Amino acid sequence: MERGEISVHEVRLFLVLQKADSWMTSKQVAKDAEIAPRTARALLLKLSRLNIIDVAESFPGHRYKLSKMADKRNGAYLRRLQNMVEVFGLK
Repeated sequence: MERGEISVHEVRLFLVLQKADSWMTSKQVAKDAEIAPRTARALLLKLSRLNIIDVAESFPGHRYKLSKMADKRNGAYLRRLQNMVEVFGLK
């Protein structure tokens, strides 16, 4: 399911999760992606609904990581994110 435009914030968040070697909190993702915590939470929710990331519902905060099944669950959107890395000149 593809949805709308992809922002540079979303691509930066995606890159952080792609490079992560463990589960991350939304605060960690926001800090590493250099985006506002509220923006990170909204984008993490979007990517979880699109089945791009996995969510571990834990206390006191959820943890997130890029799903190993992302390509099978929503390959089209994953490819769009990967293409936007080049468009925005990010690595």
